[in-house]
Order: sequence, then C-alpha cells, then structure tokens
Amino acid sequence: MSNSLSSAAITQFDAEVHHAYQGESLLRGTVRTRTGVVGSTHRFPKLGKGTATQRVTQTDVTPMNVAHTNVSATLTDWNAPEYTDIFDQAKVNFEERTELATTIAGAIGRREDQLILNALDAASSTLTISNDIGGTDTGMNTAKARRAKRLLDDQGGPKADARTMLVSAQGLEDMLGTTEATSTDFNTVKALVGGEMNTWLGMNWIMMETRDEGGLVVDGSLDRTTFAYKKSSIGLAVGIERRTEVNYVPEKTSWLANGLFSAGAIAIDALGVVEMVSRESA
Repeated sequence: MSNSLSSAAITQFDAEVHHAYQGESLLRGTVRTRTGVVGSTHRFPKLGKGTATQRVTQTDVTPMNVAHTNVSATLTDWNAPEYTDIFDQAKVNFEERTELATTIAGAIGRREDQLILNALDAASSTLTISNDIGGTDTGMNTAKARRAKRLLDDQGGPKADARTMLVSAQGLEDMLGTTEATSTDFNTVKALVGGEMNTWLGMNWIMMETRDEGGLVVDGSLDRTTFAYKKSSIGLAVGIERRTEVNYVPEKTSWLANGLFSAGAIAIDALGVVEMVSRESA
C-alpha cells in the first residue's frame, strides 16, 4: 500500500469535515464565543448593573460603583481519531471518505455541545421550573415555556440578546401536541408542516437527540433536565479551532484520520439560565 497521500486529498478531506461540522454542532452560535484563545484558560468579563442618581446642583457626582468581575473557562483538548485504509490512493472512494468526514465532524460537534451543556448544568441557577408546572409530573408544555420566558424577561438585559430553548425529542413532541404552539390562530409559523419549532415566544428552539456524550440528562424517574438561556450567559473559549490531520502509520499499515480541537465553556451569568424539568414517558 502506498504510504503517500496527495495534499489535495487531505485538503478535500479537511474541507468535508469542516462542512459536516457546520451541520453537526448545534449550540456554538447560541452562546458568547471567543476564538483564538492563547493559554489554558480564558476570562470572560462580567459587568454588574448600575443605578442612576439624581443630580444636585454644584455637588460632586456619585459613582455607580459598578462591579467588574470575571469568570474563567478552562480549555480541554479533544481528539476524534479513526484508523482507515480508505485513503490508499489506489482505492480511495469519495463516498467512504465523506462518511468518515461526517463521523469525525459529528464527534467534534457533539463534544463541543457537551462542553456548553456542562456549563449550563453547572450554572447553579436559582431560576428553576419543576415538572409540576402546568400539571402534576408534566412533560414539556406551554406553561413551562411561558414561565421560562417570564423568568428571563424579569432579569432584564438588551433585547438583542438572543435566547435559546433547548429541548429533547420528546419535549418537542409534547410541544407539537399543543394548540398554542402549532395553531395558525396563535402563530405564523406552521410547526406541524415541518415537524419542528424554530422560533416561538421570542426564543430559538433547538431539539437535541439522545447522545453518548451525555446530552440532556434524564434520571431514573424519567425527569429530563432542559434549559432556556440567553446568549450572553454562557461563554465558549476556543483555543484550537476544529481541524484535521491525516497521517500514515506504518505499524498499522493504515492511515490515521484525526479531528482535534481545544475549547472550554463557563457560565458567565447564572441568572441568564433557566433550568427546566419535564417528566417523559418510557
């Protein structure tokens, strides 16, 4: 087997991984992201609120004494490697290479999402919604969605601060069974036509499937924890942006295709995160 591979083939493979990653990663665009981070940590600044005071003629102004703090995200390093001989120049198959690119990109995207999920879970938010909102031991419903909106509204902040509602597959199913979310009497978006909810109650809705990395945690009582949050409330620091390497390993007589990245996530403002619990069926 040839142990050389053209740079064109490697470049094409990297481009395919990058393209697939764009579709596999769900959460990067929903949080505050800093790329090109140097070092093992990155500090996200957090600016407190200020209160205006009435001006009194010919007296000194009173500073607001706005609190300036920061939170640090610790970067961790990740690989998504796979041995393969499909890069043998004499046998390379476009579809097989594309499938491997999709697999590597998916692994990277899901791991990055998990870093964000872990930050959401660690936010220790005082804004919580139990599974008894809208009834006893209920699944995802309009009452919980409205409560999440109200809790985020009450914290104030710029209207331009995008909001995300993150739900499970069953949570989406539950919402698609509600009149308020699907009827054109309440919405211009026809949710049942596409089988998904893109925007509702001023929030972007994202459905996350069951994942080996952890995903949206469900406990033994089938209580699923999901989140509604503001973009500015979670920070993602990226040290090494997603990239690939393809190397021939003589001991394996195979090519090692590897996707790698380095990143970390942290809750910047716990009051911008609402934790919701919904009871799901088996």
